[in-house]
Amino acid sequence: MPQKQKKKPLNKYIQFSGIAIQMGITIYLGSILGKWLDVTFVNADELNTKICTLAAVFLAMYSVIRQVTKLTNNDD
Repeated sequence: MPQKQKKKPLNKYIQFSGIAIQMGITIYLGSILGKWLDVTFVNADELNTKICTLAAVFLAMYSVIRQVTKLTNNDD
């Protein structure tokens, strides 16, 4: 019966770095979408930018929590 090979610690650091980059890109794209909506549908308060950026932050946090939970459950 073959034994499971342990993953190298470096692999975990790469995965966590990827999660951080993904979070930054998600928030950035949310702000870009909000700015585009503010220009397209004229809004003096930049409300669309604020709403889209905040929604992107929540989406990114949900994604990070889900991925970290998945990574830690795989260790068991």
